[in-house]
Amino acid sequence: MKIKVIITGATGMVGEGVMLTCLEHPMVEQVLIVNRRHYDLQHPKLKQVIVPDFFHLESIASDLQGYDACFFCAGISSVGMNEANYTHATYDTTLAFADQLAYINPNMTFVYVSGAQTDATGKSRMMWARVKGRTENALLERPFKRVYNFRPGFMKAVPGQKNIKSYYSLIGWMYPFMKRFTPGMVSTLQQVGTAMINSVLLGYPKTTLEVKDINQLAEG
Repeated sequence: MKIKVIITGATGMVGEGVMLTCLEHPMVEQVLIVNRRHYDLQHPKLKQVIVPDFFHLESIASDLQGYDACFFCAGISSVGMNEANYTHATYDTTLAFADQLAYINPNMTFVYVSGAQTDATGKSRMMWARVKGRTENALLERPFKRVYNFRPGFMKAVPGQKNIKSYYSLIGWMYPFMKRFTPGMVSTLQQVGTAMINSVLLGYPKTTLEVKDINQLAEG
């Protein structure tokens, strides 16, 4: 069974890497990217819709119908933000998008990208970890077929990516060493994208996937 997937955040590093992986995967029939700004790529499998506000998807509701999964890779850095503003940008925005999508496609799989050290207990001293933890918990209560929270660590970019964070470019040379000595902390973005695809095709016994789970699921 081939699948159709929706991806958010394709103008960012994680979303772009996941999108490129999906476009090359033989079991992915169609990819719809939902962005706030245009992504310049032409591909037979690729469709794109622009929506300025993730709280209001009414104008594109018909475009979102008939998909098997959503890979929610959109997100922003918490640097320089207070908790209220970061909560609005992360928790509120993600849940608003998810709730509208669940209404349109309740039988889909929803995969959310949070990050290593995300804290679902609300006790972390790191503000972003608490906010993403609350987001993970809330998503698990949504009426999708399945929900998975991905917590990747350091990720190696997919060849051909344009949107690579500057610090990843600077320390990318470290990946072979990290893979050898700290394999539980690193993945390629191809592994992350493949694991997302396999979560739809094969499922996984855990709803929260740490780096080792992501890498294991990527193997099928």
